[in-house]
Amino acid sequence: MLPPATSEPDRRDSVSDTEGCARVAKTDGRRLFGSDPAAYELGRPGHADEVYDILRERCGLRPGTRVLEVGPGTGQATRRLLELGAAPIVALEPDPALAEFLAGRLDARVDIRESTLEDADLPDAAFDLAVAASSFHWVDEEIGLARIRDALVPGGWVALWWTAFGDANRPDPFRAATDGLMEGLPQSRSAVEGGRPFAHDAEHRIAALERAGLTDVLPCRIEWWHTWDTDGIRGLFGSFSPVLSLDSERRERLLDSIAEIAERDFGGSVTKPLVTSLYTARKPS
Repeated sequence: MLPPATSEPDRRDSVSDTEGCARVAKTDGRRLFGSDPAAYELGRPGHADEVYDILRERCGLRPGTRVLEVGPGTGQATRRLLELGAAPIVALEPDPALAEFLAGRLDARVDIRESTLEDADLPDAAFDLAVAASSFHWVDEEIGLARIRDALVPGGWVALWWTAFGDANRPDPFRAATDGLMEGLPQSRSAVEGGRPFAHDAEHRIAALERAGLTDVLPCRIEWWHTWDTDGIRGLFGSFSPVLSLDSERRERLLDSIAEIAERDFGGSVTKPLVTSLYTARKPS
């Protein structure tokens, strides 16, 4: 059964709640995350199982599904797609360091291309499914969706999803303990003007998909939990673009403080509520 349609959440669902601060530039997202891929891989918890259930039940993911992936990062979604039989996968990763990281961990079923979606050389009507896991806010939405529409076969699907590391509707003691450390940081690209999370702005995401000529648009909200040890929660915060944009000395001080709170006040085990916003849509047959 599919999760319920997305409702408008509190803006605190975004970890980078820094209204009034400078925003991280879109071009920075194509270089920041490769600065420490191992820490990114350690801190990021992957994606909710329900996402892949929806890809199978609604979007037809099965063995032999041809997939276009936008911004695979360290390949967390890529590996799960391979496990579910997707192949071949064309993965567009503009960060050279991440592309190199992926090349050492994925097999020949994945064609890693060091390119943005906007600049990629893609054939028309070649993919059954296009996915972007917590990456599409770094893409020019209008251009990117048009490129995806053209690359899909008639009847093909697109799935875009993002995970927020917090939920105003559920307790999050670690956020309360660390909010002061995050004050004054640049604002993430995942927050649109006024601090509202890009992913949770269902009205605009649906409208953009429909303007691109895609149909059967469905937004879903998935609530889940994840637990990190001290190194993991340090890695998680170190993977956020506002933290990555800091100079190395300030970034290390901040992350050391995060780790100290996790170890001292939480016994080295931090559980946080997560919210994944997923949008699926289909190219008309």
